[in-house]
Amino acid sequence: MTPRILFALPGLHLVQRGAEAAFEQIARGLCAEGFEVTLLGTGPEIPGRPYRYLQGNMRPRERFESWPRFPPLRSEYRYEELTFAPSVLRVCRAADFDLTVTCSYPFVNWALRMKKRKGRPQHVFVTENGDWAAHTRNREYRWFGCDGLVCTNPEYFERNRQRGNCALIPNGVHANVFTPGASEREAYGLPAEAKVVCMVSALIPSKFPLDGVRAVAKLPGVHLLLAGDGPLRAECDALGQELLGDRYHRMTVPMEKMPGVYRCGDVFLHLSRDEAFGNIYIESAACGLPVVAHAYPTTEWIFDGDGLLLDTSDGDALVRALTETLARPPDAVRSGQVRERLMARFDWPVVCREYAAFFRKLLDGQ
Repeated sequence: MTPRILFALPGLHLVQRGAEAAFEQIARGLCAEGFEVTLLGTGPEIPGRPYRYLQGNMRPRERFESWPRFPPLRSEYRYEELTFAPSVLRVCRAADFDLTVTCSYPFVNWALRMKKRKGRPQHVFVTENGDWAAHTRNREYRWFGCDGLVCTNPEYFERNRQRGNCALIPNGVHANVFTPGASEREAYGLPAEAKVVCMVSALIPSKFPLDGVRAVAKLPGVHLLLAGDGPLRAECDALGQELLGDRYHRMTVPMEKMPGVYRCGDVFLHLSRDEAFGNIYIESAACGLPVVAHAYPTTEWIFDGDGLLLDTSDGDALVRALTETLARPPDAVRSGQVRERLMARFDWPVVCREYAAFFRKLLDGQ
């Protein structure tokens, strides 16, 4: 019997970054592995996808950016998720699926597990947005539950492995899409001869985009290409114009344009200090960029000595790291070796086979 899998996440087919992009790639890979896959999101159907798609409803997070914060409505993302939960309840019928998957807590997780007494499908939670729900036991987290837990980095895995039915599976990158190539600076209004620092980030406090603007401002003549959006957009733009002037370039682009964005840079900078995984690390490296990032267990595991990792809260050290990296001549041989090692572990087909094996174990009762 063909295993039937449901992925539920508000931003599916609407947001083309982060967890949403990861789930869509995993769904494609599972279809190739012989699974029958359904996605429930709120974006439009995309023709040509191998999985079935169902469109639900929600109110977008931007409407809630100024709303009050309290448990369990801790952020605009939680408000958005709450408005999506009725669509999950409507779609998730126990007879239609063998296994459900989300990375959204609390409301989507609760909705997927509500049919427990009626023979509900097994449920898998993926730590795309952190593992707080899995290991915290107070407030709304006390009601977390799942039949299988996918940890996207070793730190999460070590913290949760004793719960049983836990697997360490990273996110991935398309090795044949994110590749080195000719610069596309002209398309983005960037001067051909200037040095460019590339940042790809949600504009939220935990990503520290303002620190990135300040650091690049201290590099004479260097341009900043910032691809992202979020609640700090106005602050980033104001600071960028003040400190960088015409050296500041911010944009949002669809997922298919991202390889071209990376190829515009001379170095990739990411300042988050605690990512669940961070596809941007391996995407930028796959496109041949040297990476400057915060040193913490996940980046150390991903790069294994190949990235320039440091305490990015030290502004002077960050400026020195960027200056040092920009001063180096391009090393195609070394970047090729880094890329080859990363792709052997993080290419999406490799990752999707791990998901398929884990799901089959759960469905076989192992």
